[in-house]
Amino acid sequence: MAVPQKDKIFVGLQFLLFFTWFLEVENWKFELSDNLQSLALITAGIGLILILAAFLQLNTKLSPFPSPKKGAKLITGGVFAFARHPIYSGILFGAFGISFWLGSGYKLLISLMLYILLYFKSRYEEQRLTEVFPEYPLYRKNTGRFFPKFSGRI
Repeated sequence: MAVPQKDKIFVGLQFLLFFTWFLEVENWKFELSDNLQSLALITAGIGLILILAAFLQLNTKLSPFPSPKKGAKLITGGVFAFARHPIYSGILFGAFGISFWLGSGYKLLISLMLYILLYFKSRYEEQRLTEVFPEYPLYRKNTGRFFPKFSGRI
């Protein structure tokens, strides 16, 4: 099965943002207190854990492309019970956490652009998942996109 053009565009833009995130721009530096730097590093660590857990769950069905692989199964347990896109969540936690830890306004801007891209990529991915998995709309209703969905009840 050929990879749809839209999939390639999303992945290309994502890798372009990853590349630009790693560039260093000295003019936009800021400093945080030690406590906030520690919190930023913990946030990045949470991101890494989310990515690794989701990678392990997806196993051979892992793909950078938003369209589901042929023969894929919908995973709704583990880290996918908390967020529909835990890899994207992990990327965002990592990008924002390290950006704050380094005190880089430039990296924060790229992280924000990455958030916007991943939001639109996930919307497209969810359209594709709904076409393949009839149970996806119920999963989407009950599970947050990048972060856990809270019902408001305690």
